[in-house]
Amino acid sequence: MAAMAEIWLVRHGQTEWSRDLRHTGRTDVDLTPKGEIEAESLSGLIGEVRPGRVFVSPMTRARRTAELAGLIPYRVEEDLREWDYGDLEGLTTVEISREFPGWSIWDGPWPGGETADEVTARADRFIAMVRSDCKGSVAVVSHGHFGRVLAARWVGATPGIGRWLEFDTAAWSKLGWDRGVPTLTHWNVPVGQADHQA
Repeated sequence: MAAMAEIWLVRHGQTEWSRDLRHTGRTDVDLTPKGEIEAESLSGLIGEVRPGRVFVSPMTRARRTAELAGLIPYRVEEDLREWDYGDLEGLTTVEISREFPGWSIWDGPWPGGETADEVTARADRFIAMVRSDCKGSVAVVSHGHFGRVLAARWVGATPGIGRWLEFDTAAWSKLGWDRGVPTLTHWNVPVGQADHQA
């Protein structure tokens, strides 16, 4: 079982939009000074894990987080980009709910953006690639909503399970195995806390 790939999943550091709870999909915002400090704080964890391969979303906030955390070299992976919020880009949930009462990213609607099924297809494609092509520890730097979908699909659950998986900026999670069964070994661990069982 030791040869099976496990994913160390990292959400990018804080941006102005994540701080303000704005849905940030295709808008390419950079890290705030706090976000850069968060990303640098991940370097201790990365030193313990020593991932064999690193995959990163194409967005600047994810690439910068990887670089500051010492996750280099990395491969940019399009499937790791954040949910495309379409017409809802840049809006908060409160603002969206004025037009769509009770709205949730997990249930939609998604005007001009990706559906839950489309995001799930990207997560499934990435997981299939990792399980077929990788062994040992793999590091992934991605985003809040997509990371939650990735975790749900890792264990074979529907993407809507992600609504209960809060994923903070620069937090890390481990998608692993228990006796051949995929598990969420750790979830949403605050920046600066390492896994001493790595």
